[in-house]
Amino acid sequence: MAHPLSRYRLRLLNDFIRIAFVPFLIFLFILSVLHVRPGFLLLPFYLPFVFSCALVRNFYSDYHRRQDAYARGAKLPPQVVGRWPGNLDVLIQRRRAAQSDYLAEFYHELFQKYESTTLNLKLLWIDMRALVAQYITMDQEHIKYITATGFDRFWKGRLIKEMVEPFLGAGIFNRDDEEWKAHRSLARPFFSRDRATDFELFERYTNTTLTIISSLSASGKAVEVQDLFSRFTLDAAAAALFGTELDSLRCALPVPGQSAGTRMKIVTTDKFGSFAQAFEACQDVYMGRITKGYFWPITQITHDDMTPHVKIIEQCIHPMAARAVERKAERKRVGMTSAEKQDVFLDHLAEHTEDPKHIQDQLLNILLAGRDTTSCLLTFITYFMALYPDVVRRMRADIMEHVGSGVPTSENIKALRYVRAVINETLRLFPPVPHNIRETRHEPVVFPKTDGTFGSPQDNDSIYMPANTPIMFIRFLTQRNQALWGSDAEQFDPDRWLDDRLARFLQNPMMYTPFNSGPRVCIGQNYALNQATYFLVRLLQRFDSFTLAPECQPEGSLPPQGWKHGRGRQAIEQIVPTAAVSTYVKGGLWVRFHSSEKDI
Repeated sequence: MAHPLSRYRLRLLNDFIRIAFVPFLIFLFILSVLHVRPGFLLLPFYLPFVFSCALVRNFYSDYHRRQDAYARGAKLPPQVVGRWPGNLDVLIQRRRAAQSDYLAEFYHELFQKYESTTLNLKLLWIDMRALVAQYITMDQEHIKYITATGFDRFWKGRLIKEMVEPFLGAGIFNRDDEEWKAHRSLARPFFSRDRATDFELFERYTNTTLTIISSLSASGKAVEVQDLFSRFTLDAAAAALFGTELDSLRCALPVPGQSAGTRMKIVTTDKFGSFAQAFEACQDVYMGRITKGYFWPITQITHDDMTPHVKIIEQCIHPMAARAVERKAERKRVGMTSAEKQDVFLDHLAEHTEDPKHIQDQLLNILLAGRDTTSCLLTFITYFMALYPDVVRRMRADIMEHVGSGVPTSENIKALRYVRAVINETLRLFPPVPHNIRETRHEPVVFPKTDGTFGSPQDNDSIYMPANTPIMFIRFLTQRNQALWGSDAEQFDPDRWLDDRLARFLQNPMMYTPFNSGPRVCIGQNYALNQATYFLVRLLQRFDSFTLAPECQPEGSLPPQGWKHGRGRQAIEQIVPTAAVSTYVKGGLWVRFHSSEKDI
């Protein structure tokens, strides 16, 4: 039986009845009272009538919310006021900013203009469940409440889950409440410990990746590392999750000047190559739905763009799931209660469920997170290493002292304090997930006092949020907020994690949440950090300097001239950071690798 979230066409029909059909009945009733016969000539009057009904309904909702906020000792957040009716100009500016502005700069300017860290965009006069998220916040205290202290007052909500239901299904990232708890409790034990096999897997795929880099570097060629790191983490994740080889690292690589830069482009046509293509395509469809907003089902009335790609994924995963279940049954027949070693997530899942769809959903959810997080982190660390040679020298010295030229272990990588500081600082400036969305449940919410970015928290009233309302929290801005991090918040300085400035974070750890926080904190963060650290050690044992190759960047992927007059990092950035499901570099990141000696 189809899950209710997959019935988005019924939801669209229900919305049509509520928005258009009910006013139509009211319109007919008014005509009957006035003894006016309905006809096509009255159509021009009907459309303004529907529009007027919507305005009246929203006016009443605004009035009710103001009264309710006052009764709770709170206030509504400031509303953005545009020049055009319904803030249509703000909507257009937001869409343009996503294409040409520095990441999240559009929202930062609004926060500065209204001197508030939480705002209501009020696009098209609507607040609730429209255009994905009308409320936005960069407030550390409000984000803390959404993700941790007030966790039970929020959920992912129907809209976001509905968009990705065919792809992620009942996985851990697409469920709430008891379903989510069950999925998390099932997956967490697999990632809660360091396994020796993790490092064996890291070595295998790190070596393959570095061989590619060495081969290209030997001939003086630049490497598109964003694509390469995506392949590295995809192949490694597939091996850990499925116990199989995708071999995307062995496929054709991007050509300088022609890289799309948002997704890796696998050109192989074998079964696993088709899986990788379908996996990427589902994410592209999802991002298209987010762009269209609340009424995205209008474009999917006769077909679902995700379905063909999901079928390809199912053709690949279902046989693997069936074989894992068969292995479990065979163990039972010979008197074994469980697998002696569950080094593959697929086998771990098969021990707890025999439902192929359930196994598929869990695998895809973890694969999505595992691939994007680490590849994003490695891409931006490589970018910073190309900008700051002194950082590279200190990282190599740290590796020389604690690892030398040998194979990293779980023990000695924990001693790499400076390397870890570089990782933390990169995650601070470029978190893999720059923003996220939650929705209030069926009761309104009153936020705690603000974080004091604009004046003392005691001077500000608490912010009221209506029920059933999405809010986007932008950790990308929170983690660069000078009120929290100091005047150097926009600077890349790993030493802030080693000197007296660390006290800021220790006193207020919720201002740094690259892996989320609260009950939904990332269960795979240790795995991701171990993988990234392992790769960096092996990389810096082989190479000692890095330079950007802007001549290889595709047209339109370098920062526009106007950015030089911008604020903060925008004025010095050599790339165009942007975001889809995760943060990435527009056009990819082309880098040259250099080595003045064979190894450390």
